Amino acid sequence: MTAQKTVKIALVAITKNGAIKASMIGKQLPEADIFVIEKFVNFVSDVPNTVTAIALPAKKHIGFLFESYDQIIFLVALGGVVRLIAPFLKSKETDPGVIVVDNAAQFVIPVLSGHIGGANEFAIKLADILGATPVVTTAADVGNTIAVDIMGRNLGWKIEARDKSMTRVAAMMVNEEPIAIVQESGSKDWWNKPLPNNIQVFDKFDEVKLTEFAAVLWITNDTIPESIWLDLTDRLIVYRPPL
Repeated sequence: MTAQKTVKIALVAITKNGAIKASMIGKQLPEADIFVIEKFVNFVSDVPNTVTAIALPAKKHIGFLFESYDQIIFLVALGGVVRLIAPFLKSKETDPGVIVVDNAAQFVIPVLSGHIGGANEFAIKLADILGATPVVTTAADVGNTIAVDIMGRNLGWKIEARDKSMTRVAAMMVNEEPIAIVQESGSKDWWNKPLPNNIQVFDKFDEVKLTEFAAVLWITNDTIPESIWLDLTDRLIVYRPPL
């Protein structure tokens, strides 16, 4: 069994009140590293965390944080966070999860990499710790439908997708277009709720009438013929369960 990766967490505060809140959160998340502006570092006290004083401007530290941490929690206004991180965004496959906690620690908002980066899941955990409300806005979560970019991730599935298929199939899912799921291998425990009405499950790919479906999610360990990849351009995603 593969060892679970340790999630590296950073707490970032640039105001006095943010530093005080960082102390509160740090006691609940002792594994997190706290970064606080030098003039307010004395307000972070009696915590088990590693505390680092940073100099202004805060933006000069964002590159390091993006490279070094999996989840970055900002105790900063949402608009300020957007301006800070904007120059460092690359892709949802590589960007860390970014989460904002408001000044009163009442709301926890995943801002970046909600699915692949795990910010949605972590924000819900953090909100539970704080007794706060998680504000999750990604369409798959709000609509209680399948997030195609992380389906089966908790089971160790690997994803294969070409060109723009991930983005386009995700949009089809949110827009409730008809989608076929073919499961030829792997655990059946990838979805433990009633399936959305636009989903139909098949045991074999040959059972699918392709003209009736906008996209296909294929769970298999078989080799996909190139002709099928070409025929289903931008509407096929393949999931590979561990052998």
